[in-house]
Amino acid sequence: MRPTRLVDPLGTLPLWLGRICTCVLGIPLLIVSCGTAPQLSLLGQDSSSTLIQETTHPQAYFHFLQGSLAELDNDGVKALEAYQTGLSFDPDSVFLKFRIAKLHFGLAQMLAAVEMAQQIPAERITTVPMFLEMAKIFFDAGEHPQALAILKEGERRFPLEPRLYHSHGTLLLAEKEYQEAGTVFRNLLQHVPDSAEAHYYLGIISLEQSLKQDAVGHFEQAISLNSSFERAYLKLVGLLEETEESQRAIELLEGFLRDVNPHHREYRLRLVSLYVAQKNSNQAFGHLDYLLEHNPGDLHAQVRKAQIYGEQGNFGAAIEELNAVLRDRPNELRVRDFLGLLYEEMKDYEKAIEAYQANVEIDPTFFDSILHLGFVSYRLKQNQEALSYLDQAVKLSPKRPEPYLLLGLTHFQMKEYQQAKSRLEDGIHQDPSNAELHFNLGTAYDKLNRFDEVVKEMEQALALDPEHADALNYLGYSYADRGINIEEAVTLTQQAVTLKPHNGYYVDSLAWALYKVGRIDEALEAMQRAVALVSDDPVIYEHLGEIFLLREEHEKARDAWSHSLQLDSTNESLKERFRNSGFGEPGSTLSQQSTYTP
Repeated sequence: MRPTRLVDPLGTLPLWLGRICTCVLGIPLLIVSCGTAPQLSLLGQDSSSTLIQETTHPQAYFHFLQGSLAELDNDGVKALEAYQTGLSFDPDSVFLKFRIAKLHFGLAQMLAAVEMAQQIPAERITTVPMFLEMAKIFFDAGEHPQALAILKEGERRFPLEPRLYHSHGTLLLAEKEYQEAGTVFRNLLQHVPDSAEAHYYLGIISLEQSLKQDAVGHFEQAISLNSSFERAYLKLVGLLEETEESQRAIELLEGFLRDVNPHHREYRLRLVSLYVAQKNSNQAFGHLDYLLEHNPGDLHAQVRKAQIYGEQGNFGAAIEELNAVLRDRPNELRVRDFLGLLYEEMKDYEKAIEAYQANVEIDPTFFDSILHLGFVSYRLKQNQEALSYLDQAVKLSPKRPEPYLLLGLTHFQMKEYQQAKSRLEDGIHQDPSNAELHFNLGTAYDKLNRFDEVVKEMEQALALDPEHADALNYLGYSYADRGINIEEAVTLTQQAVTLKPHNGYYVDSLAWALYKVGRIDEALEAMQRAVALVSDDPVIYEHLGEIFLLREEHEKARDAWSHSLQLDSTNESLKERFRNSGFGEPGSTLSQQSTYTP
């Protein structure tokens, strides 16, 4: 039996075609995503009017419908074929050309997408989303000037549409054209004075131009226009932290939590960090307790409380917090690993080992706890156990530098300097840009009496990290002790002391370099400061004695050397120098007139 032909109420389209149109009109004219399936959205314009305007040929219209249905089925290839066939019937259809360009773009056929997009005259683009998507096609294909030209035309046609300015300005930002980007956002403010986004991006531009106070002003204006503008809050808080205005940052975030959203977790955690920096642990704990009250299982908040207790030296409270977590979540390996670190800080190595081993029993591949077992064994001078754990760590994560560094230090501790060199070289092979590996390799070369290699590795460490204080001190002291490159020795050791002014060993190195260069008064002043910082190092007292001897302060020289020998009675060369200087037999008591405090 032949089916009855049903007619829609207007009598213009068959009912089946009307149903197809109902589906089609739900498809946006612009596909926002890069995928082939269109995302349903309302463009603020009658899609059917655009359809009639752009695709008036009946056969083109039929193929357009086929392509639209194929898009609904996520069949981009079939849709593309249908649209291209439709375009053969209506070669001037902007709408079909745009659809084809978008499909090529979604299929990553960039050359074809650009070629089709270039056939669409800017004056025939009829919607803001179409301007935006055309610009995206050109920009992602590397045709940046065309993308910017499209957006500029869009701004001329739709001067009150912020999205066009946003896209135009951010594309210029991506090109680092800060001056032009600033002009775009200022133009937006002329047309839309209450645009918080415009002030936000002007703040970003000011930051790029190192105009921090201007940036602060723009971010504050953005927040005044939109009190819930989170990106502006975060940028402003970061700026205030940089300028050491932490109290203003705190007031800003507290205001947001009070007036906008009291449940904003990220802002509460940011406040915790700010309060901790101010050593205001009560306020920090207050915010963490708020988070835990609303979500008792907030692992980050629980661990953060333990961290604060640990930073305060209240290890008992920190351990109690972590044990509470582990009672409910025994498989939280990182929490137990942190627990082990706290036990290490307390020098309770037995419990630290117990925590790390518990993790390894749960997961034999858990790198951090295996590494920490190696480190604890190294600290306890259980060298064979350390080597075993660290070799396991290398097998688990051969690219990580820490196991190689500890392997080198363990062999160093065993006085196996050739093996130490080999393990450190293995680490550098995996991570050639690690300054710490190069520094320690240099110390191994020193033990092997290969001074040229010492210099090479220290210089490499400093090239990678110009503020590596240990390398500055080591190289400077090595030069001074050998009596070579003395002026450079002074410079290097001075840089080390500048970085760590309370490190007595660095101050000793500087004093020794000053002594070698003949700046004796400065050397004495520095060496006496070194003694005050490190009162139990025999080498420092030996150096102090040399300076006193050069100044012909013989009694003080004798006292300094006597104290050095009390600290290290095995120093035979100093004993010989003591005798040769006419001080008699080492071991006499210190003079009451000594000007330093042993």
